[in-house]
Amino acid sequence: MRPVLAVAVTTVPTVATQQALGYPSLFLLVLIGALVPVIPTGALVSSAAVVAVHQAAPFSMLLVFVVSALAAFLGDMALYWLGRRGMKSKNGSRWLEAIRDRAPEDRLAQAQGKLADHGVAVLVLSRLIPAGRIPVMLACLMAKWPMRRFAHGNAPACLAWAATYQLIGVLGGSLFKEPWEGVLAAILLTVIVSLAPTLWRRVRSAVAR
Repeated sequence: MRPVLAVAVTTVPTVATQQALGYPSLFLLVLIGALVPVIPTGALVSSAAVVAVHQAAPFSMLLVFVVSALAAFLGDMALYWLGRRGMKSKNGSRWLEAIRDRAPEDRLAQAQGKLADHGVAVLVLSRLIPAGRIPVMLACLMAKWPMRRFAHGNAPACLAWAATYQLIGVLGGSLFKEPWEGVLAAILLTVIVSLAPTLWRRVRSAVAR
């Protein structure tokens, strides 16, 4: 067997195996990250996009986008449904308490004001702003939005979120020859994006004082 043909034969199963394991893992992790907002789901999507760039397999980028957006949407809807159940229950629920714990009063008040002024459009922006999803979701719960109305705004929000973090991964994967270098760059970019609003608020508070 020629060397080139041997490499092709051994490479195809490897890529196929990685895809067979990678997409379900990506879906599960993003889904869990939407329910338990401690997993850096943005970094996961960016890292998956880096790997897809280096694999150069057909439809890899599209699959990363679809899997990420769908998992984020289903996770958000499940969390919102659990939150609605907690709002209707006399004793609440641990999911509702978890949402409230991650939504400071000032952020919640700001989210409620923007939700009253702009409605569904706020959901799209909340997914793109680090730590903005939970306060807006809680504001929707307190405004007693039905599941259908929340889904109407959450669908484009998840699509925009997946596209944004996938673009970060594409940039990281295109700049470096080795996949691990691109993954590291993508993770650093997502961390910077996540921390930027918090640092900006602290700088503004310091200047105001």
